[in-house]
Amino acid sequence: MTEYASEKATATYHEGSVWTYAGNYDIALPCATQNEINGEAAKRLVAQGVICVSEGANMPSDLDAIKVYKENGIFYGPAKAANAGGVAVSALEMSQNSLRLSWTREEVDGRLKDIMTNIFNTAKTTSETYGLDKDYLAGANIAAFENVANAMIAQGIV
Repeated sequence: MTEYASEKATATYHEGSVWTYAGNYDIALPCATQNEINGEAAKRLVAQGVICVSEGANMPSDLDAIKVYKENGIFYGPAKAANAGGVAVSALEMSQNSLRLSWTREEVDGRLKDIMTNIFNTAKTTSETYGLDKDYLAGANIAAFENVANAMIAQGIV
């Protein structure tokens, strides 16, 4: 975050917990630990004008926080979708290693962008298909369930 803040004149970096920072900002990116944002912290984010929360850690928002996001129309990027980039890049690295390839940073970044775009589109389309407009958490969960169920059916398990 410090690198981003040094490159963007309108971005600022603050030491300590951002969830207690009293300022106006548009986007919150919880990237530390599980359940770092609870319902009260989520209410502070809403009061400070946050319009988007996108998780960069494993489930940093607890269920109360997610409820606050939904009730206030906050765009919410759930961890299982928004935080998938690290796993995706690891898979790309394994592919390179097994095939004895060496991709440039730009090639890896391009492949990652394609993967992340597909994840977003899948969560979005699935949420819309089930009448859950813009509930990307539900969209990601349902799409994941469908993938597992379809694989089990294809293998004759069910």
